[in-house]
Amino acid sequence: MRPPFLFLAAVGGFIGVAMGAFGAHGLKHLLSEHLLDVYKTAVSYQMWHILALALIAVLPDHKLLRWAGWLLVAGIVLFSGSLYLLAIFNIGWLGMITPFGGLAFLAAWALLAYVAWQKNQEL
Repeated sequence: MRPPFLFLAAVGGFIGVAMGAFGAHGLKHLLSEHLLDVYKTAVSYQMWHILALALIAVLPDHKLLRWAGWLLVAGIVLFSGSLYLLAIFNIGWLGMITPFGGLAFLAAWALLAYVAWQKNQEL
């Protein structure tokens, strides 16, 4: 069974747009400039990695791409999720979670690059 990556990308894209609008209109005057930048970083990383997840969803099924997809999902939750919570609630210790999301993103991109390189070698 194929993982639900296209569905997760669609839901994540919807949430990302909603969070971006909330930040631009609802939080603009409530957060400090620094925390608003943190929030914008969360939105940006979520949206870029949602696009990568959508790409993986439409590529031919491959075990390493499934791993990459789940790593992207984990990265979005850990990286963007922790930054959203840190910015909105100003809970500093959440910043310790963020790098784990970054590592998940890096691992996902490395797997995607490896699969692309491997497929290129087959041509």
